[in-house]
Amino acid sequence: MPYLAYILQSETCHRNYCGSTEDLIQRIRQHNDPSYKLTRTTKVFPGPWVLVWSQRFETRKEALAKEMAIKKIGIGRFLERQKRN
Repeated sequence: MPYLAYILQSETCHRNYCGSTEDLIQRIRQHNDPSYKLTRTTKVFPGPWVLVWSQRFETRKEALAKEMAIKKIGIGRFLERQKRN
């Protein structure tokens, strides 16, 4: 089953969130559900959260590695580099 690394952005506070998942639609719903307690974004930052970037990978390990690489350089910097390319 394919996995995805993804970046969401809050439409209200313009904050970014990076993660990885095998079910992107469900994950976005969770981020936008204030009763979903396992996501920090639903507790601290207002939504709605919208998808601004995603990439598909064959394994969870690859998707997680991409997520970690994005977080290491900074989500904002990563998105700026994507715009330039």
